[in-house]
Amino acid sequence: MTPLDIPDLRTRELLTIITLAERGSFVSAAAHLKTSQPALTRTVKRVERILGVLLFSRNTRRVEITPAGREFVAVAERMLNDLNLTSRSLGEIAGEQRGRITLATYSAFATQVIPPLAKCFLSTRHSVELHVAEGLQWDILEQVRDGSADFGVGLVDTVDEPFAREPLFTESLFVAFPMGHKLSKPKRTSVALAELKGETLVTAPPDTIFRRAAETAACAAGFTFKYGVVVGRLPTIIDHVRAGVGPAIAPASVIPQKPWTDFEAYPLTDPTLTLSVGIITLRGRYLSPAATALVSLIREQCRTAPHAARA
Repeated sequence: MTPLDIPDLRTRELLTIITLAERGSFVSAAAHLKTSQPALTRTVKRVERILGVLLFSRNTRRVEITPAGREFVAVAERMLNDLNLTSRSLGEIAGEQRGRITLATYSAFATQVIPPLAKCFLSTRHSVELHVAEGLQWDILEQVRDGSADFGVGLVDTVDEPFAREPLFTESLFVAFPMGHKLSKPKRTSVALAELKGETLVTAPPDTIFRRAAETAACAAGFTFKYGVVVGRLPTIIDHVRAGVGPAIAPASVIPQKPWTDFEAYPLTDPTLTLSVGIITLRGRYLSPAATALVSLIREQCRTAPHAARA
């Protein structure tokens, strides 16, 4: 269908035809629509001319609707009803009251930061549906890229085109090791990178940004890491540390809150390594009002309570 095939009819004209069919009188219909009878007559004739059919047969006492007129009135009623529902729906979306949001992020942020934010966000948006997609960095980027996620929260140090990034906070890398491990020392406050030389580590996949950052620092120090277990989800790293598999380097947000009973964790130093976490969006793609509001809430949370965002 081309634009030339679509009848050029206005909603007011559709309403005029429906009202005349209901009232059966030009006088009554004109009074109901608060218009003059001549104006109403001109509107009906215009619609009939555009459609190329007679919608009403007139006599001196009453207006009779034709079979074509009844068919058109049924269609006009559906169109106006759909338009009304759509208008109301768009108003709810614009008012952040309806819609679906998909956020792609890493497990620690999804489990520690998002739940209280979701409770606050949805408390006044009962028809908004929030989807939280957990994954590693490349999962986050791919979902933002292909549109399956509205936006992401992930590491932004190496994010470039076609993405836009907005840093929220920095997080340090920690070293976690089982209780009783040889790295456990009285009054320890940090772990130097060189202490991990020769250790069999638990780690994330090779393309994980924090792993690459640690490997680059180790290479600069003249050694390489040895790995025993590679896991796909960051929280699983700590599960293996607890089980005594070995030490692990992990972002601060992956480390559970104290008290710890079956592992220890300390900041990685010499060198101290930090990563930037932020909002990731695709350039040129606009966020819905509801998604924009969620981004604002995340931004405010990370600004006013950065420790909660990293805990």
